[in-house]
Amino acid sequence: MSLWSFPTPLLLASGSMARRVMLEESGLPIEVLPANIDERAVDEALRSAGAVPATIALKLARAKAASVSAQNPGRLVLGADQLLDCSGKIYDKAKDRAEAEKKLADLAGRIHRLTSAAAVLCNGESLFETVSEARLTMRPLDSAAIALYADEAGAALTACAGCYEIEGRGAHLFSRVEGDHFTIRGLPLLELLAGLRAKGWIRL
Repeated sequence: MSLWSFPTPLLLASGSMARRVMLEESGLPIEVLPANIDERAVDEALRSAGAVPATIALKLARAKAASVSAQNPGRLVLGADQLLDCSGKIYDKAKDRAEAEKKLADLAGRIHRLTSAAAVLCNGESLFETVSEARLTMRPLDSAAIALYADEAGAALTACAGCYEIEGRGAHLFSRVEGDHFTIRGLPLLELLAGLRAKGWIRL
């Protein structure tokens, strides 16, 4: 007997490899169909309105899921998003190595927050939503340490808002982590599984 009871696989409205891996490792059958929305426009409008990171992340997750749900009736669709903020400033993904090194220098020696959100929709209706936060303390880093990390990190420099993947070389950057490992990787997985279980779609 499969642990998944919904008649079709979960549709992931995100191209994030980290989210895909987390879901697959948890045993959920998924299909990936990234949402085709202008995330930057939604994000900027919410920031201009003074929305807090949790609200922005959740509304972006919902918008992604809604976009895919509209084209896939009867399917469970998962949208997700993550934001990084430090002392009230929200950081976006770096465009290149130079920008990544600048952001790492800004975060070094400070505490920042990662906010991850998930929204599950079916036929355009929101069935489950959750937001989770983690606090990370980055070690003080000089320019030589940042350059060495950049040499080692590869694609992670521009793949994530913080310019790191904590499950990889990014672990070297931190002195303290408070929060859920899955949340840090971009998906509040434990809360998501609990929500799906409560709906009866996970048997375990």
